[in-house]
Amino acid sequence: MPSALSRWASPELRTSLFQFTVYLPSAVSAVFLGIWLSEHGIPADQIGLVNSIPILVLLALNMLVGRIADRARDWRYVIMIISLFGAAVTFALLFVTEFWGIMLVWTLCTFGNGALPPLVDAATVRMTRRTGGDFGSIRVWATVGYVVGAGGLGLLLTTYGSQAFVPLIVAMSLLRAITSLLLPRFRAPEQKLTLAKAVPTRLKDSLKLWFVLPLIAFALINSGNAVVGGFAALLWEQNGIPSYYIGPLLALAATAEAVIMFGWRRFGGRISARNMILAACIASLIRFTIMAFDPPVEVLVFTQLMHAVSFGVGYFGVVHFVANWTDESNAAEAQGFANMLVQGASFVLLTLFGWLVMHYGSASFFVTSILSVVAIGCVLLSLKLQPPKDE
Repeated sequence: MPSALSRWASPELRTSLFQFTVYLPSAVSAVFLGIWLSEHGIPADQIGLVNSIPILVLLALNMLVGRIADRARDWRYVIMIISLFGAAVTFALLFVTEFWGIMLVWTLCTFGNGALPPLVDAATVRMTRRTGGDFGSIRVWATVGYVVGAGGLGLLLTTYGSQAFVPLIVAMSLLRAITSLLLPRFRAPEQKLTLAKAVPTRLKDSLKLWFVLPLIAFALINSGNAVVGGFAALLWEQNGIPSYYIGPLLALAATAEAVIMFGWRRFGGRISARNMILAACIASLIRFTIMAFDPPVEVLVFTQLMHAVSFGVGYFGVVHFVANWTDESNAAEAQGFANMLVQGASFVLLTLFGWLVMHYGSASFFVTSILSVVAIGCVLLSLKLQPPKDE
């Protein structure tokens, strides 16, 4: 019995439980939001704004939130506050039906959903480096939660339609808030450097061109993942994909990502962080180019499986790249900076993508293909300026 209690009380298990809930609201919105908005009479260009404007708000607040979290006694307190806030604001979705009301409430919801991941991942990677744990085996539960949300709860789209959206996102946000109360202490009793040699203790000291370029690269390709979340379900439905495939297709991408994360410890250490990001850029180029041709379900299965590399491998590369070259005293702020770049790119593309969809449909994904080419160039230039052996 004591050993069972000890396992339950372990920081790794409690963090894994929370990671499982982090993306549940986002998974629900990926399946339901675009269709729910469309059935409320919101056109595609305004759906793009509903997805992009909240990201602009996050863009302005992200590094500030990270700075506050770094100065708190422990990151867990800020994570708990944001989780509770995120649950409270979802109830307002019950009372809005027009564009501006939806925009305001969804902006507040997006802050709760978007501010958490960089904080949780920065705290988790520092905790595992201190305890000798495996970041991948903990972070994977966030992906598993997304699979459950998109693939399991997403099946309710066929039974109940978009009316299930608000009750589901309220329930999942509440579950996340309750689970946040179980989080362990993340900070070490004393500060430790992440490298054998000293690294900059101020974020601005790290912001050299070779450091920023890979973060820009991932931001560019991840903007493609953002439009998949914001528009794929709507485009697939409009292009004749049966509704019972939509949730499973979104869940399939996360399932492939989870498989990569579960096995990461066996082979991930052999690949430098920037080479991970480079692999993600190449996979994104292939994936989004195929999606631009409005492929059938059988081909969409393949493109969704490529998410394991285009996002999963790339995200691990960014998290480890940032952790390798920054200090624990600014861990959340540094991860917030990377996330700020991601949100900035996502804001621009989501704002543009709604207009593109109205005129070009699935062919709009050619834009993300072009961004993937630019991203490849950014990583290659960074590797030339600073070889990966130094990581």
